[in-house]
Amino acid sequence: VQLVESGGGLVQAGGSLRLSCAASGSAFSIDVMGWYRHAPGKQRELAASITSIGGITNYAETVKGRFILSRDNAKNTMWLQMNSLKPEDTAVYYCNVEARVYASTTVGFREVWGQGTLVTVSS
Repeated sequence: VQLVESGGGLVQAGGSLRLSCAASGSAFSIDVMGWYRHAPGKQRELAASITSIGGITNYAETVKGRFILSRDNAKNTMWLQMNSLKPEDTAVYYCNVEARVYASTTVGFREVWGQGTLVTVSS
């Protein structure tokens, strides 16, 4: 399973950005897709995640009401719409996928990370 991220960049406080992550490969399915972020001097944290079944979303308290996560299961793609951005949202954002990879007689569970995309919010 490979992940391709796009979006990110520099924006002023109060602005918006949209991140996308597309998964590709063969013989796999995705259980959960999410975005983690790693800010300087802080631990990596989950920003938002969404399940394939039911589209259940989970947001960090710090982004609730400002970030919206959506996905297209058929395209194995998700988008993170980030609104009302704050300087404290500055971080490297990583796409994360929990996937099942199917072989002829077995199923393997994989956690895959994207390369990260930098989001910088200026005050």
